[in-house]
Amino acid sequence: MCVTMKPPFKITEKINNLCAEITRLIGKYEGLTLPTPKPKLRRHTRIVSIQSSLAIEGNTLSTEQVTDIINNKRVIGPKKDILEVKNAVKVYDLLHEYKPDNLKSLLKAHKILMDGLVKDAGKLRNGNVGVRSESGVVHTAPKFTLVPKLMDNLFTFMKEEKELHPLIKSSVFHYEFEFIHPFMDGNGRIGRLWQSVILYRYDKIFEYIPVEIIIKRRQMEYYEAIQKSTDQGESTEFIKFMLETIKQATTQFTRGIKPARQSTEIRLNMAKEHFGKTLFRRKDFLEIHNEISPQTATKDLAFAVRNGLLEKTGENINTKYRFK
Repeated sequence: MCVTMKPPFKITEKINNLCAEITRLIGKYEGLTLPTPKPKLRRHTRIVSIQSSLAIEGNTLSTEQVTDIINNKRVIGPKKDILEVKNAVKVYDLLHEYKPDNLKSLLKAHKILMDGLVKDAGKLRNGNVGVRSESGVVHTAPKFTLVPKLMDNLFTFMKEEKELHPLIKSSVFHYEFEFIHPFMDGNGRIGRLWQSVILYRYDKIFEYIPVEIIIKRRQMEYYEAIQKSTDQGESTEFIKFMLETIKQATTQFTRGIKPARQSTEIRLNMAKEHFGKTLFRRKDFLEIHNEISPQTATKDLAFAVRNGLLEKTGENINTKYRFK
């Protein structure tokens, strides 16, 4: 008789502390009298999440190119990279519809994500695979004949485990999913997406927090945490790494969205992260800083131009800006 096994991991003092710190950050944000984040911020989060997650897998398109694809503009680049972005946009647009504890829901996401990229999109692998890095094989995934049962075990854990904090639970799932490597391709992208799905169900604020961009910045540590957990036979190291990453992303988010006490420097830094190298007008600046007056926005932008932070073109209502 087959017995459902709970994924092995330890909840250390460090892990508990990280959970408490993230919860405090979210509580601090939700306790402030703030407007609901605007759709433009949700869109920006989606763009950087998609670009970062795909870049980890070798996609060469920039944030600006991803934005252009979303805006149905022509982009010059590898056809495969462009298709990956188009598919990822469709997947992330359905974030609120996915069921974290439902395998069919995950298979649907994989089918959309890998459509036109692999032959068996949306189907569990029917062959053996090894996870590779530049130095060679890092991890030989379980035999393909074991994958259906392992995935069934993992989703049973997701359904039945009610006491575990969702921050930890999402990280356990992420590691176990990558260990099983249930698809021939697209495992990394789906693993990161599904952690986002779990986090979104825990707190809707995660729709505005691009955890993937921090993973991209710490890419080598990400792989090292997976490898350490594999070597140790439990996901504790990976849980700790992911909680550190989530904390970092949440900290950046809560620092970026504050009441009117923000300084000019903070507002400009937030705007630079939001706009990147794209042109924008004063009204666009005001949309992400709706707590300030038009006069304050004008002063902020003039300060940035004087100090060489912004390029300015046009005059009066035709004035546009771009960060250098």
